[in-house]
This record gives sequence, C-alpha cells and structure tokens, in this order.
Amino acid sequence: MAVNEVRSLLERNGHIVQEIDGANDHGEDLHVTFVQDGRRTADSLAVQVKGGVSTRTRRGYRVQVGDHGDNWRDGSLPVLCVVHDPERNGLFWANATRQLRRAEALRKTLKSVVVRRESTLDDSTFEAFVQRMRNYLAREREGVGRWADMADVDFEPNDIVKPFINEVGEPMVFWQKRGEPFAVLLHHDLDWEPVRIQEQMLRLDLIPSIGDIILDGAEAHWLMGCFKSTEWWRRPVAEDRPF
Repeated sequence: MAVNEVRSLLERNGHIVQEIDGANDHGEDLHVTFVQDGRRTADSLAVQVKGGVSTRTRRGYRVQVGDHGDNWRDGSLPVLCVVHDPERNGLFWANATRQLRRAEALRKTLKSVVVRRESTLDDSTFEAFVQRMRNYLAREREGVGRWADMADVDFEPNDIVKPFINEVGEPMVFWQKRGEPFAVLLHHDLDWEPVRIQEQMLRLDLIPSIGDIILDGAEAHWLMGCFKSTEWWRRPVAEDRPF
C-alpha cells in the first residue's frame, strides 16, 4: 500500500517510476526520474518507502538505517525515505543521503533517518518538492552537493560555489551569494561550520591566514583567486540595474 501511494503520486504528476523487485531490494524500493514539459530530465533519485505506524514518533517518524548507511550516503543516486501513515492518510519524506552526510561531518553514526511531521508530500506540496530536489541533484552533478550536506546548508541556483582539496586531501568550499559583501568558507578542519570571510581578512605572510584560520600557501592563493574572480558578484544588486 505504501509503495503504491508513493508511486501513484509521482506518476499522477507525470514522473517516471521504476519499482525494484522485492527479491532485489537492498534498501531502495523505487527509482524516480523527474520529467519536465513531457521530456525526461537527467534528475534521478532512489526512494525507500515505509508503511504503517510502527515508524511513528512524537514529532514525526524514524526509518532505521540498518546496514544501508554507506550506500545511502555514498551511492550514485541520492536516497529519500518516504513514510506512509495510513491513519493520517499522508506521505512524509526526508533526504536520507543528506542526513547521513551531516552525521559523517559531525563524526556520528546515524541509526535512523528522521522524517518530520511537517515534511508532507502530496499534490499541494509536490511542485515545491520537485524543484527542491532538482536543485539538489544539480549541485550533486556539480560535485558540491556533499559539502552542502555536510555543512547543513543549501546552495541556491545562482550562488557561486568553488570547491578545493588541499595536498592532504581535505576539502574546502568558497561560497558567494549574490550581492552579499562577504563570502562563506566551509572547511573540513572546521567541522564544516560556515565562516564568513572577506578579502581584507586574507593574509599571505609567512603564516598565511584568513581571520583566525591558519592556511597553507595553496589554500591562501586559492582563496585569493576566489575573491578576485567573484568581486562582481558581491556588488550590491542595484549597481547592475540600468539607469
């Protein structure tokens, strides 16, 4: 019943759903490809569906991760958990991949995916849900979706996002929003806590740094390049309007 409810909603709104045979179910029940204007897009994801009230908690629902954690976090397709509650006659969803990546950033082991009662999935919320997931999948293709998940932030479609990996394999991200006078640094060594930075904070001395954050030479010069190449995106939006 739960799988049928999810499938019916997706197909009713014109999207492609492939059900995974129960004998081959390794933590996903459906593969979904979004459709726009009658044409298949490049945006696909997997869905784990749970039914009944056994997953219900005081604030929503929980879906056990079990031994699927590595695949849901690092697989080729992001995985959503969708719960069907027959007593409330509703579907509720959560991004399992995002929650698992955030737990990894915090050095925690996630035992269950939290599905909030406010995260309803129905015809009235479906368009916003699809747009949100397509934006998410676009960032996945750009190779920066993991870092957004680990920092628990959302990159908007017109944000400039520049990733970098230093010589010891630690990832960093320079994030510039339109019209903001500052950028944001996301850094593995800072537990992905967003830090506001400005070009005047950058020092290329004997010990390179930005604010209180010590950098190596490559990191400092990469940040300088990021600042120089995005200066135009920090200008107040009004400056770009024609007279």
